Amino acid sequence: MALRSTLRPQGAPLFVAYYRVSTDAQGRSGLGLEAQREAVARHVGNAGGRITAEFEEIESGKNNARPKIAAAISTCRLKRATLVIAKLDRLARNVAFVSNLMESGVDFVACDNPYATRLTIHILAAVAEHEREMISQRTKAALAAAKARGVQLGNPNLRPGNGSRAFAKTGRAARSKLSNEHAADVSQYIDAARLAGCKTLGDFARALTARGIPTPGGAVKIWRSEQVSRVLKRIPPPSS
Repeated sequence: MALRSTLRPQGAPLFVAYYRVSTDAQGRSGLGLEAQREAVARHVGNAGGRITAEFEEIESGKNNARPKIAAAISTCRLKRATLVIAKLDRLARNVAFVSNLMESGVDFVACDNPYATRLTIHILAAVAEHEREMISQRTKAALAAAKARGVQLGNPNLRPGNGSRAFAKTGRAARSKLSNEHAADVSQYIDAARLAGCKTLGDFARALTARGIPTPGGAVKIWRSEQVSRVLKRIPPPSS
């Protein structure tokens, strides 16, 4: 189901694809990603549209703090595109998360149920959330039973701090990449504001706010001059 907004792009409909797998192993092997890509490509092709951006995330479905989905939603706002996912459970097994997305103003469609109503979406999300909770309970019970039998749990080679620096470095690189992508998306609106006579950081901030362009945080808020300054620093200078 796609939630319709009042502003639509001209020509072929634009889509922003979001793919998610739950483990690093799945991400490295491509397990699940290829099937998601095929489903999304099939839907976009049938709709006569094109994919303008793609985002992949390796994260648990119960975790709502996911930078890639936030970036995907931001890109949908900037490009007036529809967020497309292969299956609803790839988005989140969480009713509140789906509800917030539906209220964000971004169109989205799940390929496995493209004609679902709002009520259907809520029901499916509730079922997926219940399934997650049941899986969690069964996993905890199995671990407790194994521990009672004397099975050693966890990785005996793991020590505090192992991999923490590498993880932090990877996180910084990912955040920087998202910031650069957001700045590139916003640059077209800054150029338009400049042509309209905007000169100062305050002018650009007011123009971006008036257009409803999301701030680097991912939500539509009031832009500040320092935010515009940071975005401008990430935009490469025009080639001569």
